[in-house]
Amino acid sequence: MADRILEKQHEHEREQERERLRKLEQQDLEVESKRGARPLEGFAGGHTTWTGDQDDQAAARVHAGDADAAREASERQARLEPAEPQSDDEDDSGLRRE
Repeated sequence: MADRILEKQHEHEREQERERLRKLEQQDLEVESKRGARPLEGFAGGHTTWTGDQDDQAAARVHAGDADAAREASERQARLEPAEPQSDDEDDSGLRRE
């Protein structure tokens, strides 16, 4: 008898948790469906002089070759070729040597 009550309680708690997760997932889907600038969490109301253009300019410099490098790495992986060392301090696996 006590086992059945405990089992019902656990099932009820699991159902509540599933419902909570469903609501969170629905909220995530609603947020992701909207395009636009996203403030950093915790800093949404903070004043800054940083502009979106600065982000775009920095990203263009830092990530300029990312697409080509990823494509080359994917093609190399598809052909099962070893990765080329990025520097003299790295071995064929791409890991730094001590």
